[in-house]
Amino acid sequence: MDEKVFQRFNGDKVTDDMLEEASKLFSENYGVWSEHAAQLMGKFAKAGSRVRLSKERLRNEYLPSGISSYVRVSVNGHLAGNAFACRWTVNGRTICWITQLVVHSDYRERGLASGLLNEIKLDGDDAYGIMSSHPAACLAASKAFGSSMNTVSFEYMKVNAESIMQASPVRYVRNAKLRGKLFDPKDASGLVSSVDTGFYVDHEEPLEALAWVRESMEWPLGELLDGHEFILILPARRRSRSSSARRSGTS
Repeated sequence: MDEKVFQRFNGDKVTDDMLEEASKLFSENYGVWSEHAAQLMGKFAKAGSRVRLSKERLRNEYLPSGISSYVRVSVNGHLAGNAFACRWTVNGRTICWITQLVVHSDYRERGLASGLLNEIKLDGDDAYGIMSSHPAACLAASKAFGSSMNTVSFEYMKVNAESIMQASPVRYVRNAKLRGKLFDPKDASGLVSSVDTGFYVDHEEPLEALAWVRESMEWPLGELLDGHEFILILPARRRSRSSSARRSGTS
């Protein structure tokens, strides 16, 4: 039986060695640049080459000091996946935003993504957000933070998405442009709940996964277009007082 070990760290406890491992995991398993990425983003984004993130960029852009978390999972001693999260406050509410979620290709479809997100949750979180081009990441988030994709509150996203994103200390979240019918009823592109990030990663694998998901459920977030990602924002589920009391052994 595989031995799975989850570990969680505050951002200021994440070492350079951890980030070196995280950088390698991302660069080898995240994805490749799309056909038009170089034209739209710069020569560094060569079509078909791996999308890479340095440990310095992970430190500077994904771990804002004091308000970030890092969770990793090892399987039989090997790094199998990790997640980064950043927290900020909007109108007295604490937002936990998943800035990166990566599972090694050899360890997918084992529930590791939702396990990582379950570990990253804190009792004080009021809402969770994620932007991703991969439907598996959105499904993992809905499972960890909600209950199922079928019960997502689109009204909550519609009302709160803009104010939450504009307050983010993470630049790529703050600069993303909301797109889709949820945010613009006149949008006829097929998008429902998406963001234009201008990040032209190849969508072949996510689109294959999306087609597979649609065989078993009605996918509520709409189509996936080049340079776009799905967006999901979920209010935190609160434990009932009686449930909390039973956990602590008090009445």
